[in-house]
Amino acid sequence: MDDVVQKYQKRAQEAELKVQLLEKEVEGLVALLNDEDEPSPEVSALQLENTKLKHRLSILMRAIKREESASGSQSNPKSVPIKGEGMLSIQGILNDVFAEAIRNAYPDLPEAPVIIMPSSNAKFGDYQCNSAMSMAQALKAQGVKAPPREIAKKIQDNVPSNPLIGKLEIAGAGFINITLKKEFGHELLKNILIRGVQPPPSEVKHRVVVDFSSPNIAKEMHVGHLRSTIIGESVCRLLEFLGHDVVRVNHVGDWGTQFGMLIAHLEDKFPNFRTVSPPIADLQAFYKEAKVRFDSDEDFKKRAYACVVKLQAKQPDYIKAWQLICDVSRKAFQAIYDRLDITLKEYGESFYHERMLDVVEHLKKGGYMEEDEGRQIMWADGCKIPLTIIKSDGGFTYDTSDMACVRYRVHEENGDWLIYVVDAGQSTHFDTIWACAEKCGFIDKRKVRLDFLGFGVVLGEDKKKFKTRSGDTVRLIDLLDEGLRRAGEKLVEKERDKVLSPEELKAAQESVAYGCIKYADLSHNRNHEYVFSFDKMLEDKGNTAVYLLYAYTRICSISRNANVSPEQLREAAKSTEISLDHEKEWNLAKVLLRFPEVLVKITKDLLLHQLCEFVYEVSTTFSEFYDSCYCVEKNSAGEIVKVNMGRLLLCEATASIMAACFHILGLKPVEKM
Repeated sequence: MDDVVQKYQKRAQEAELKVQLLEKEVEGLVALLNDEDEPSPEVSALQLENTKLKHRLSILMRAIKREESASGSQSNPKSVPIKGEGMLSIQGILNDVFAEAIRNAYPDLPEAPVIIMPSSNAKFGDYQCNSAMSMAQALKAQGVKAPPREIAKKIQDNVPSNPLIGKLEIAGAGFINITLKKEFGHELLKNILIRGVQPPPSEVKHRVVVDFSSPNIAKEMHVGHLRSTIIGESVCRLLEFLGHDVVRVNHVGDWGTQFGMLIAHLEDKFPNFRTVSPPIADLQAFYKEAKVRFDSDEDFKKRAYACVVKLQAKQPDYIKAWQLICDVSRKAFQAIYDRLDITLKEYGESFYHERMLDVVEHLKKGGYMEEDEGRQIMWADGCKIPLTIIKSDGGFTYDTSDMACVRYRVHEENGDWLIYVVDAGQSTHFDTIWACAEKCGFIDKRKVRLDFLGFGVVLGEDKKKFKTRSGDTVRLIDLLDEGLRRAGEKLVEKERDKVLSPEELKAAQESVAYGCIKYADLSHNRNHEYVFSFDKMLEDKGNTAVYLLYAYTRICSISRNANVSPEQLREAAKSTEISLDHEKEWNLAKVLLRFPEVLVKITKDLLLHQLCEFVYEVSTTFSEFYDSCYCVEKNSAGEIVKVNMGRLLLCEATASIMAACFHILGLKPVEKM
């Protein structure tokens, strides 16, 4: 076994030893205190620590099993354990508890399903174990007839006493209703207030390469780049929050025949470009001029092709012209990225030019290519179309470039998780790329996770592809400007200009404008099309960024208006119990504590609308709490007469969870709005 598996095993052994020692200590204390009805705080604290250790042990054991199964006992050296306790997932702990109970109840039923779900109705407890029905079918296949309720009772009898579960009840056909102990909720919320919002414990730290945005040089970014840019940024933020090592890749189109056309036009229009920087800030117009000449003038077309050859030969004047054009585009791209708070590292197609030669050599030596009407193509099993590696004129293609990308990202960038955020229409292309890459040994799917994050197109309010009134593609810069204008009008309409300073108004305007554009995209299932409507996204009711940003600002103002500072709240959290006695308080706490399990679920399918649904649920549940539970009481003169610190702490925990969600989604809340 290699060092990684040994590292997992060492940590697992240490955790298992701690569990055994704690269990003995708990048993000893219980024996001394067996006359008491309720366990002492010391016993409860030890039981809680024991539960946490068992959960981390379970995570480590799953990591060992997965690493060893990747290829015998050979684990993936690029994956390393993530250290730190993190914010515990209640659903994760319940999974571990019921998995052990099911194993003990039915040792002859391997891989029995463990189905734990949050309860949709408080009268059915806080969570439910729905395994009994599936287990009845599995037992029936073995020739054993057992009613689901009987199975549920046997599972219930094997659930050990623990500090998380207060009560278990069997209902209906065989559901096990799980009621949580509020003391466990107190402990988890207290950790949020003292330590901040932490990611859930994870089995392994991956090096993740995320390919997103990817505009073309010499062309302006348009609405078609919006989804890839916004979704990709949020995926990166999510994975970074979870502790992974993320490489943010901007695969810009900065190479190819179009540059011969642009350079030839540059030579004609600005012959002194080598010594005087040409005024080509409007690259879109410059590109259109060159394209008209390319399509109508055969002599110009021949010179354009000749310029491509000289560029690929890296002749200095042509490299300089190419760099001038690229630099103008980069400045325009960066202006948009700065406004949307997007971080990327450029790896354009030109970066892979030399590596494409290596790919072709590898494929030739391996006998993976075959000739087809002058082209060199490559087939992979299960794919309906081949890759074109070399064109009939000897040039390379996007297929060649993407094969070089995969190879670089796995073997040089050391990525063990590759994510491509591109439109859904490219799914077949990437299926073929990955199949061919696996066939020739560039990737091993047992060791490298591959995710294609396709997305639907952006529609206008007429339900057709989003375009300007004249039928042109909407420029992204114009879209952002329009968002700013409308957000400003919305704030003035609410008379916020009368209470905010010019600086505060500008910050609120940008927060609303860019936040609503991002959230409108992310709150929809990325697999579907969505209608772009400023009117809808700027509404201050419903699941919109505006509603959530206002709600967050209001929550943050509660303690401020009570003259309680953030420092006082953190200090109070150490000694003051968070108020969870009222039904609405406990409902809010349970929603907040689902944060880690929501993140874990999203890592499986990378569908970020689930986080939007969660933060909206947090906000609406908070409103129900705030309407029913006074945090600050005032007399008729408006003077504060009572501050409920336990409830203020619950408000602070809510704000902390919402802020963590906003960070992942790329929203920037402001103090005043």
